[in-house]
Amino acid sequence: MSLAFQVLGQPGRDNALLVTVDSGQAVSRLLFDCGDGCLWQLPFGDIQLIDHLFFSHLHMDHVGGFDTFFRCTFNRTAKPNRVWGPAQTGAILHHRFQGFLWNLHGGQPATWHVADIHPAHITTRRFELTEAFARAHDEADLPYQRRVLEGPGYTVEALLMDHGTPSVAYVVRETPRVNIDTQKLAGLGLAPGPWLKQLRGPPSPETIAIAGSTYRLADLQDALLVVTPGQSVAYLTDFLMDDGAQNRLAEALRNVTAVVCESQYCNTDLDLARRNFHMTATQAATLARRAGASQLVLFHLSDRYRPEQWLELLAEARAVFPATSFPEHWSFQP
Repeated sequence: MSLAFQVLGQPGRDNALLVTVDSGQAVSRLLFDCGDGCLWQLPFGDIQLIDHLFFSHLHMDHVGGFDTFFRCTFNRTAKPNRVWGPAQTGAILHHRFQGFLWNLHGGQPATWHVADIHPAHITTRRFELTEAFARAHDEADLPYQRRVLEGPGYTVEALLMDHGTPSVAYVVRETPRVNIDTQKLAGLGLAPGPWLKQLRGPPSPETIAIAGSTYRLADLQDALLVVTPGQSVAYLTDFLMDDGAQNRLAEALRNVTAVVCESQYCNTDLDLARRNFHMTATQAATLARRAGASQLVLFHLSDRYRPEQWLELLAEARAVFPATSFPEHWSFQP
């Protein structure tokens, strides 16, 4: 299994995040936000392979590139078309779907599912290309749980934050790896065999016969299984980082591998950040340190600053959390 991520877009412009999870049996591609120009660096075929689109919120700098995504996928039937976001995502995207002339859509049975994440429930609406996206079909509501999606080899968690409007912070986690401790296996005098497959299931009071002897399955699982957390990445952008948000996220992101976080303001502009429901580089770095993250990547920089000030912003974050960087392809960094 492996998890990789790529920040799309340039400094001072719109950004997005593409996360790829390879479970060994399937490759899943998850896109977080869709700002203007962010998808231009991806081939058409790669855009068509994106499995889920997650919006943090629907301000124009996060949805401005949706037309590019939609142009590549509007009639896609090879895989489901799934979009997620906070309240009003379905209503706003319904307008985007209908912003085109659909006189040649006959015989194209593409279906789109758009989920609005609310504090207590998730509301999903279905849109059909055969209907020229004219109607929003309500699907059954689901109770809100932090883990909103389980895919092949990964999960996605969603936390609602405050940007003066609901904004969603996301965490992608690889499914923990479960391996057999071969040294302990040998120490018990047991030979490998097909019976090992039973160990990887859920805990069970059942017994298992091995070479004429009977063992409790739960005892063997405790003795032989080694569970290792997978890689993980958090996507955080555009919300107020007050004490409540810091405390909540520090716990939710505990030991996350990488934090990809907005850096709109220097700490000298803390009051301005608060007024605009954003955060500073120092606040982002403080969160990464408290959460025990391995890496912090700053993105979504404000063009109110000059490139040399962006470097000062990076230094500010590194003073708190040294393992901080800008995306690798941003050429202005030292």
